[in-house]
Amino acid sequence: MDRRKALKNMGLAMGYTIATPTLISIMQSCKGETVATWTPEFLTPAEGGVLTKLVDVILPKTETPSASEVQVDIFIDKFANDVMKKEEQDFFRMAMGKFTDKALMDSGKSDVEDLTVEDLEPVLAAALKNTKEDEAEMFESITSYTEAVAEGKEATLDDGTSRFAFANNLRGLTIWGYKTSEYVGEEVLAYLPVPGEYIACADTQELTEGKAWSL
Repeated sequence: MDRRKALKNMGLAMGYTIATPTLISIMQSCKGETVATWTPEFLTPAEGGVLTKLVDVILPKTETPSASEVQVDIFIDKFANDVMKKEEQDFFRMAMGKFTDKALMDSGKSDVEDLTVEDLEPVLAAALKNTKEDEAEMFESITSYTEAVAEGKEATLDDGTSRFAFANNLRGLTIWGYKTSEYVGEEVLAYLPVPGEYIACADTQELTEGKAWSL
């Protein structure tokens, strides 16, 4: 099983090689927007609301801002709209639809815009709670599905695997978007705008107080 291939087929952030100017352009276009003024470009407004809630479940506010406070939800929507290929966009929409359908069924609600964090969090947790063996099987199914679609063949993916694909995809994109945001890059991670002396072997606690370097 080529897990990297499966990730790339799913449209995960980790499966992309993106030119730095493209990434910078996406991040800069998020500036000045807030959840209150944001109109999604790829998702519907109702789906955008779900996305905002979900990224904050993945990275909630603690001593650092939540994911939505640094526009991770806006970044993901722009990434899907501007970077993902058509088949990857279709996969994202399909998998998100399976995810929200489960949340609606479990909550007894009929409209996506009415879904709350309390409705979404259990579905997200269940979608990500899998054994390594189960994940391997689902990645195999995802790879077979995406390859069939690329070849113009009829293909189906079971609902549980679709929800896993969406949840795993979203988790990777959320973490990636958070780490590449301006605030986190400069205020949370170790940030050195003008690189100085390179010290190959030293204690990370002494050099950066244990923080990872900003990208």
